[in-house]
Amino acid sequence: MISENLVQVRENIVRACERVGRNPDEVLLVAVSKTKPVSMLKEAFDAGCRDFGENKVQEIQDKYPAMPGEARWHMIGHLQRNKVKYIIDKATLIHSVDSLRLAREISMEAVKRQIRADILLEVNIAGETSKFGLLPEDTPGLAREISLLPAIRIQGLMTVAPLAANPEDNRQYFARLRQLSVDIGRKNIDNVNMNVLSMGMTGDYMVAVEEGATIVRVGTGIFGERQYPVK
Repeated sequence: MISENLVQVRENIVRACERVGRNPDEVLLVAVSKTKPVSMLKEAFDAGCRDFGENKVQEIQDKYPAMPGEARWHMIGHLQRNKVKYIIDKATLIHSVDSLRLAREISMEAVKRQIRADILLEVNIAGETSKFGLLPEDTPGLAREISLLPAIRIQGLMTVAPLAANPEDNRQYFARLRQLSVDIGRKNIDNVNMNVLSMGMTGDYMVAVEEGATIVRVGTGIFGERQYPVK
């Protein structure tokens, strides 16, 4: 099932790219593997998937040693400052940075390990009170502040769009994030790139690709419905 689902998702990405004249190689598929067992991740890995997204630090810690070394880990959930030290040397990209205090902690831990941490700024582009993320108007200023920290580099922006029955409803939010990335890019801030737009999930990733996503985060579309442990 997983291999067939991956084929379908990749084909959908290709079709979305074709509709707007993009190269599909510009779009990275991250398999959102939160709550899924390692056996399912290995099935996805065997089908060619290399990038896995997790919401919780503990899941990265548990799965990291159990998966092949070629697997790349994306921290896509809210990250607490006291948990940074556990994933700083494991996460290829931290998608969910939304404060200077968190960025400082990431920088400090990266300096300790003598590595560079690549991050995205999470923007609450739809202004949902239930979600984490920066207000769009606050994002350029935070980018400037973070750019001065050692061992950390902003690579772009991320958003979690609203849950929508019609994916077209989220096109406006993806377009806004794309425009915000262009606006920040034009400021030519040292140590700040706007090469990455992480947006779009199972329900709306094709629309996100049409609006410029370079990373889509697909869970249910690959692994099926999430299964939560019984308490």
